[in-house]
Amino acid sequence: MPNRHHPPCTGAPVLVLGAGPVGQTAALLLAHWGLEAVLLDRRPERDAVGSKAIVQQRDVLDIWETAGAGTVADEGLTWDTARTFYRDDELFAVRLRDRGASPLPPFVNISQARTEEILDGALERAGIPVRWGHDVTAVEQDEDGVTAVCATPEGTVRLRGAYAVACTGAHGGAVRRALGADLRGSSFEDRFLICDIRADLPGWERERRFYFDPAWNPGRQVLIHPCPGSVYRIDWQVPPDFDLEREEADGGLDRRVRQIIGDRPYEVVWRSVYRFHTRVADRMRSGRVLLAGDSAHLVAPFGARGLNSGVQDAENAAWKIAFALRGWGDEEALLDSYARERGAAARENADVTSATMRFLVPPGPAEAAHRESVLRRALTDPHAREEVDSGRLAEAFWYTDSPLTTPHAGRVFGGRPPRGSAPEPCPGVLVPDAPVTVPGRPDIERLRPLAREGLTFLVGGAADPGAVLAAARAAATAPVAAYRITDIDAEGALDRALEPHPGEAWLLRPDAHIAAVVDAADPAAIAAAVRTALGGRRGTAAPHAPREETTDGVLPASG
Repeated sequence: MPNRHHPPCTGAPVLVLGAGPVGQTAALLLAHWGLEAVLLDRRPERDAVGSKAIVQQRDVLDIWETAGAGTVADEGLTWDTARTFYRDDELFAVRLRDRGASPLPPFVNISQARTEEILDGALERAGIPVRWGHDVTAVEQDEDGVTAVCATPEGTVRLRGAYAVACTGAHGGAVRRALGADLRGSSFEDRFLICDIRADLPGWERERRFYFDPAWNPGRQVLIHPCPGSVYRIDWQVPPDFDLEREEADGGLDRRVRQIIGDRPYEVVWRSVYRFHTRVADRMRSGRVLLAGDSAHLVAPFGARGLNSGVQDAENAAWKIAFALRGWGDEEALLDSYARERGAAARENADVTSATMRFLVPPGPAEAAHRESVLRRALTDPHAREEVDSGRLAEAFWYTDSPLTTPHAGRVFGGRPPRGSAPEPCPGVLVPDAPVTVPGRPDIERLRPLAREGLTFLVGGAADPGAVLAAARAAATAPVAAYRITDIDAEGALDRALEPHPGEAWLLRPDAHIAAVVDAADPAAIAAAVRTALGGRRGTAAPHAPREETTDGVLPASG
């Protein structure tokens, strides 16, 4: 949904290449910042086939709510427990923890086809056009913009934009080649049979189940996910020479299903065979074009890090393009920070999923023996269970090494947190969500939507948010607001999540990541943190439309 604080920005639109969920999200979030976006897709129309990417994480549901697609969370099947088994024995169950108090579920399962349908509805409401049948064959750039050269049924079409976000997916090689980018990495020999079935399986409706070496797929793995409408997604690891047509013809697929569900009625909704890859683009930015989603990174699905990471790419790209185009920050530094931040996130996901795949598909006898030893020990040894890798579930990346982040000596990132946990709040980390109450803003019920209106300061103790706001506005033309935590913390959840010290000012970026924690009484530190979050230089655009609130972004002192 458009951000009410930012009127439309005139000029050339932003081109979004690819109308999958990442491209749809990018276009919606560009509109959120008042920019015109045009979606281009080579397909003649939407092809809603199969479940594909089904697992959507809480922080991504949060982004989609901002984009006007909160129905994904409403319709998705909620689950909060991930169970891992070795043969017939459960090794452990991970229950997912939220450091804040978000009303959104930790994960929902919903077919990609339905997600795209919901996002299409949001695009239509926002008036964002999708040009189907536009196959981008070349991308040309100059110092003023980008031209997409498209093959269409009517002939070649050239479309001009200020910037472009390339979301053309794993098969978007033509666009990558035009940008001089290359997906580098490796592929896995084993294949995975994916089958959606509709069946009644009592007790399995709210859990992800992962089986190592079950009797019904010896030596390999099976993953089972519940989906809406009594549909279950089953992934079997199968040999490289697996033949689906032969499996169906001789009744093998039916036998596979019945080994899991028993003698129950079921219906096959969709089935396919995949080979998984781990590949990351050697560059995620080329001039005015940013690569996002599968166009920039491919990972195995164990952990649901593909689409979830792509949506986070889209949000990162959208606010930085908006701030660059409006002159609210340094263009070169902001676009470079996209490549640095999301490139680091892609490499993190590649490392995590590669480790999972090495555990699932050991590359040699020594690794296979180690895995067998770990699984056997994990039956009785809790410490061994920490070595069992059935996929570390998707999580927001932490921008602690970003050039936009101001470090804090007392609030230091502690490294990758335990499975199912979020890191302690500190500069670079996504802020925990919490209920908030802002006078004159009945539309705002949570912290993160408030943060996604610009730069936001949260002020601890009795420090003056008005003074913080004045120092911030002296440093930047970007939209900025400041709130005393105790004045908006509706249920005390924000105070519990951040544990702010008196006199601290927490600066949140437009994607709700913490950019800095500074002394609220130090105007120079406030100004420096703001400039750093915007790429190091003050914007030079004409004055923006301020965040018009009854309080002008500052709440009065309590009492």
